[in-house]
Amino acid sequence: MMEISSYVDGILGTLSELTAIHSPTGYTKDAADYVLHTLEQLGYAPEQTRKGGVLCCLGGPEGSEGLLLSAHVDTLGGMVAEVKANGRLRLASGGFANPNTEAENVTIITREGKRYEGTYQLNNASIHVNKDYRTEKRDSTTMEVVIDEAVSSKESTLALGIQPGDIVCFDPRTRVTASGYIKSRFLDDKLSAAILLGYARYLKEEGVSLSRRVYLHFTVYEECGHGGSGSVPADVTEMLAVDMGCVGEGLLCDERMVSICARDSAGPYHYDMTTRLIQLAKENGLNYAVDVYPNYGSDADAAVSAGNDLRHALIGPGVYASHGYERSHRDGAENTFRLLCLYAV
Repeated sequence: MMEISSYVDGILGTLSELTAIHSPTGYTKDAADYVLHTLEQLGYAPEQTRKGGVLCCLGGPEGSEGLLLSAHVDTLGGMVAEVKANGRLRLASGGFANPNTEAENVTIITREGKRYEGTYQLNNASIHVNKDYRTEKRDSTTMEVVIDEAVSSKESTLALGIQPGDIVCFDPRTRVTASGYIKSRFLDDKLSAAILLGYARYLKEEGVSLSRRVYLHFTVYEECGHGGSGSVPADVTEMLAVDMGCVGEGLLCDERMVSICARDSAGPYHYDMTTRLIQLAKENGLNYAVDVYPNYGSDADAAVSAGNDLRHALIGPGVYASHGYERSHRDGAENTFRLLCLYAV
């Protein structure tokens, strides 16, 4: 068997490629195409769902109790709500936290495919001019995209082809430190998507014979709540969402662990399925934590809420500063990958 570290190296390489692809919810085609191409190169036959996600059977005997593994490739992002009189852009509220995106570089993508650079700033952002700079509330009404083009009016910005409904993508700034820490926007959930692709590679290269049918679903609407609600194959009886593990006050998980979620905002996960994941982590010496997430929802929640009759559970690498400039660790990715390989066989 290839060293696990080699698979983790591959996962981190995939992550860097995925985070470099802009894919805010509603604009995910490029990320979905990347996943499709990667799975095809591995010898699988993935299909694109009507929503734009990617569904792929990894093998296993027909007629068995199928397992669906999910991760999402859509991310937080912005959408132009208004071209302002000064030529700058007001973004639609929701989908990201204004304070932790302040001064971030952005890319504006028009309906015609043109791309422009800019920065998301507080209105009147010069501290030497704005006496209320330190105390001013940061929200969609007090912040704007400053476009890196010679524009100073609504008309000059519209002339570039920029209009309401255009996509605004935040710079991910992906870095992996010498000590193994992974820092980037959108580790939620591109780190887990990279882990699932690493698992698909592992099955092929190690010639693993699956005891049951296993599917992958890379969803594209998780961030607005309905990503996993459809495209569940008829023979699936269990769904394991692989998504970021929560790290913060009151929780046990850190970035070097795999987090096993017992309950989130939608309620408890399936008790027996979650217990089996805990047993496997414990018996195999994985660094893991069991936590209750106070403000969270997953694709597995969406699938059950949509009426699918299946057992559901949630695991993922510990991710700190979620929906901001996030941080995880290669050990968290490895522990998640190991648990996935133990459970999904």
